[in-house]
Amino acid sequence: MDPVPPLRLKQISFYLLLVALGVLILFKLSAFIPAFLGAVTFYVIMRRSMMNMVYKRKMKKSLSATILIVVSVLVVLVPLWVFTTLVGHKITDVVKHSNQVLAVIQHFSDTMKARYGLEILSVNNIDKAGNMITTMLPNILGATFNTLTSVLLMYFMLYFMLTQCKEMEAALIKYIPLKDENVIWLGKDLQELTFNNAIGVPLIAFAQGFVALTGYLIFGVPDALFWFVLTVFGSMLPIIGAAAAYVPLSILLLAQGPAWKGIAVLIYGLAVVGLTDNVFRFALQKKLGDVHPLITIFGVVLGINLFGFIGLIFGPILISLFVLLVRIYVNEFGSKQTKR
Repeated sequence: MDPVPPLRLKQISFYLLLVALGVLILFKLSAFIPAFLGAVTFYVIMRRSMMNMVYKRKMKKSLSATILIVVSVLVVLVPLWVFTTLVGHKITDVVKHSNQVLAVIQHFSDTMKARYGLEILSVNNIDKAGNMITTMLPNILGATFNTLTSVLLMYFMLYFMLTQCKEMEAALIKYIPLKDENVIWLGKDLQELTFNNAIGVPLIAFAQGFVALTGYLIFGVPDALFWFVLTVFGSMLPIIGAAAAYVPLSILLLAQGPAWKGIAVLIYGLAVVGLTDNVFRFALQKKLGDVHPLITIFGVVLGINLFGFIGLIFGPILISLFVLLVRIYVNEFGSKQTKR
């Protein structure tokens, strides 16, 4: 066996040192990963506007970055804070009175079984649902991203990304150990998947929410605004979608009466709200691109476990980025180049 050349040995040792320090830094700063991902997401969305303001309108970089950050706070964070606060208070009440809520559902299930012989929910399933409400929902809403420290750190990083975008991108192109064509490929696809998840998913969710809200108001649903917010959040979930809101609502209305409200809400949700999802998703896919359903499903599971509720956005981005990096690796180092 030939001995390892000294220069190669030094290179491997230095590489291992870099990896060890990187893992250590990442582990110690893991709580701030959502802030970093948020900064990158906003940067990708704001980059074109920043370039137009600085190089076409000749505005100062600091002023342009400040304006974009203020707009993002007003358009994104303030509504998100209002929604999470509203849902948080309601969920807190549900958790405190979960026994009463489950008792109503149990009564409805018993009534349906006595009249029609249909056992909608068993006692065990209702108990499991109660445990899930008590444990899962507060954890989802208690996302790390929503803490004040993470938000401030996100905007701190975003400000320097925007004001030093040219220098940052030039450094990335210089130091990323990939061919220029693969770096361009990475940037283009990263922008596409970021727009699809950070803009496309919320837009479809809000569209379904407003359509559902119209039906809730028509049928006189109590706390219609709360169910609207819950529908928006539920619409971001894969497979289940807005049904995570209007199906439980219809069951509660059936249990509390009058029964026609519950039936009307369920039919409206399945027919109208579900159709809205298909129409808007088809329209946005042409402009923002498409993400495979499996990536969305596994991404949501991963994102919620890592980051809480905001992981609905970041989870699919991470898995899509991983798949993209695998393709780039094959194109960079494989014997045959991958067709894009």
